[in-house]
Amino acid sequence: MQEKTGFSVNGYLMIGILLIAQVAAFFYAVGGNAEAGAVLSLLVGTLWAGFFIVQPNQAKVMTFFGSYVGTVSSVGLRWTIPLFRRLNISLRIRNFESAKIKVNDNQGNPIEIASIIVWKVTDTAEAVFDVDDYESFVRIQSESAIRNMASSFPYDPRDDEQAEVALRSHPIEISERLQQEIQARLAKAGITILESRISHLAYAQEIASAMLQRQQASAIVAARKLIVDGAVGTVEMALQRLNETGVVELDEERKAAMISNLLVVLCGDKSTQPVINTGTIY
Repeated sequence: MQEKTGFSVNGYLMIGILLIAQVAAFFYAVGGNAEAGAVLSLLVGTLWAGFFIVQPNQAKVMTFFGSYVGTVSSVGLRWTIPLFRRLNISLRIRNFESAKIKVNDNQGNPIEIASIIVWKVTDTAEAVFDVDDYESFVRIQSESAIRNMASSFPYDPRDDEQAEVALRSHPIEISERLQQEIQARLAKAGITILESRISHLAYAQEIASAMLQRQQASAIVAARKLIVDGAVGTVEMALQRLNETGVVELDEERKAAMISNLLVVLCGDKSTQPVINTGTIY
């Protein structure tokens, strides 16, 4: 069912028309035509029930004996046929935060995830008539989409695939995927998802400690690799400068000793204490 514009007229214009009709009914009554005056007065009194007010970013869904006859979204005082039943529905932007959901990522690790969803009603007919309770429908389908999305990606990229999209390392891509998942489920309910983003992401408590140790170990290994790469580059540059300037001639054994000493100094955890050799190295 698609939304369509319902019949309504400007309320202030209708007030003027009804006042004129009421005055005419009065003159009919005092002019000797009491029956016409009474009928006109009864009709005018009935028509007064057709007034209603539409607030900004609100709409009125109208039905006539169970049949959908249209939606009025024009703001202000409006008038329509009094027999139309009018249901108020909000078109304002809304948001909610889902509960923390426990789910396994695509590597089988249990994680906790929650999301903030921003949405609004864009088709009042679908929202009212195609689903029983569209607000509850949004929440349930959003949580279902979060579960499906979280189980499709790893929490962290695997060591051999650093470019892999993961929940923690690619928040923009994950938010876009989540928005698409939710929108696909809510399209038939007249709902548009404006934004979705992860508000909570963590390993489940039963494996959080082990995964923290794993992350710390990965960080230490990455830092060590960076230190070693820098140290090797520094040693290479030192040997190259010595050869270019000709300050000293080093044989292979002395080069090996120099490289060993420099690597110990550059890669060590603690500051080194220099030892002055007053003799020879042999």
